[in-house]
Amino acid sequence: MKIQPDEISRIIKEKIEKYSYQVDVAEVGRVIEVGDGIARVYGLKNIMASELVLFDNDVYGMALNLEEDNVGCIILGECDQIKEGDIVKRTKNIVQVPVGEELLGRIINPLGLPLDGKERIETKRAMPIERKAPGVVQRQPVKEPLQTGLKAIDSMIPIGRGQRELIIGDRQTGKTALAVDTIINQKDTDVYCVYVAIGQKRSTVAKVVEALKEHNALDYTVIVSATASVSPSIQYIAPYSGATIGEFFRDQGKHSLVIYDDLSKHAIAYRQLSLLLRRPPGREAFPGDVFYLHSRLLERASKLNDELGGGSLTALPIIETQASDISTYIPTNVISITDGQIYLETKLFYSGVRPAINAGLSVSRVGGNAQIKAMKDVAGKLRMELAQFRELEAFAKFGAELDKATQQQLTRGYRLVEVLKQDQYVPIPVEKQIAVIFMAYNGYLDDLPLEIVPVVEKEIFEIMGTEYKELGKKLLQPEGINEEIEKELHKFCKEVKSNFEHEVIKSSETEKPETKEK
Repeated sequence: MKIQPDEISRIIKEKIEKYSYQVDVAEVGRVIEVGDGIARVYGLKNIMASELVLFDNDVYGMALNLEEDNVGCIILGECDQIKEGDIVKRTKNIVQVPVGEELLGRIINPLGLPLDGKERIETKRAMPIERKAPGVVQRQPVKEPLQTGLKAIDSMIPIGRGQRELIIGDRQTGKTALAVDTIINQKDTDVYCVYVAIGQKRSTVAKVVEALKEHNALDYTVIVSATASVSPSIQYIAPYSGATIGEFFRDQGKHSLVIYDDLSKHAIAYRQLSLLLRRPPGREAFPGDVFYLHSRLLERASKLNDELGGGSLTALPIIETQASDISTYIPTNVISITDGQIYLETKLFYSGVRPAINAGLSVSRVGGNAQIKAMKDVAGKLRMELAQFRELEAFAKFGAELDKATQQQLTRGYRLVEVLKQDQYVPIPVEKQIAVIFMAYNGYLDDLPLEIVPVVEKEIFEIMGTEYKELGKKLLQPEGINEEIEKELHKFCKEVKSNFEHEVIKSSETEKPETKEK
């Protein structure tokens, strides 16, 4: 076969004409040290704080320390594949997380990757995990209730949409249970929920997921999981990712609830990263900016003004204490940032009072403005009464002779405590809560034995759901309890109590021998 020179030249000309080239310009640096989830990089002079960087083998990191001669990066993945001398590229993007309704019902890691074994999540938008909190002008006061379905909270420590209410207590006192109940109670409301697990055991997160599935609450919930087995850098960014997902719904004019479980472990993860990056340690070896760590996160919870859609982001951070000491560094920091706290006491928990809420130390600084009027009318002084009862109970243990008024106060207090007890995963509609508390507060249970109070409560709910449906609707009206409704409530209470008249006789008969002995 003879070679044709003109054909060869034509082919070469064609190739030259079609040839296109692209110059890939990227600012790169080199790894000078790596280990324990931290990499020190030389050469990235123009990098931004919290910027995403790309290591070899497609591992991402985040710039945390910007020093004169190097950049301290936390590695958001496995650091085994990174070695000294590897090239690191700038991405010119801040760390982002995918947001949208596509995330509902899914379990994801803080970078938005699925952990539930299902298909990859395709969302239309991604937002930076670190965002500036709305200013004073962009907000409006908290004035809309976020019902938890728990009698003790909705009556004494109410939470409003846009509030930051801390749940604090020792381990195994029901903090997570309280948060999960709140999520379950949002079932027929317009609130989207985000549950952020930081440093928890995988089995604990699995239990939460199962509970939410069982009560059909996973359909409106996103679970962001950064368990104890993942690196501290992933645990560090988890609550910020959760806040961003919640903010997406808030910015659409909707309502969202974010639970951070828990911020004690978040602070410990940040302390670990800071010490590895050789930041100077302060009190309890935490870095100096540990207050800012949580304040910039919790300030993002807000109720936006009507011009911006009137959406809200409510935050329920959880803090674990050691030996009931709420005066240590992290608990006092978070208490000072939040709008109140729900304090769960170990002693109450083990004595059978669940939820184990200490009425004296718990407070809601803004939720009272969001409480529905009827509940405010009924339970306005309930927290104070319970706190006084606890003091009186302690005093009565000394065996002192008590006058009739004090005995009456103790009797009423025991009934109120019994009424505020509630099983897990059984949220109660607010109108039924009002009826129960009204009955206890007005002394209808005083002459009934304590052990039948739960039975009376069931009877109240049953009658309220059948014969007195209209009364329930009236209690939800913005006017609150007027004379007419109060008369109807008294009539309702008498009707319920009439079913237990035989129990009243029994209790008075058992008390007679005691009075004779005295």
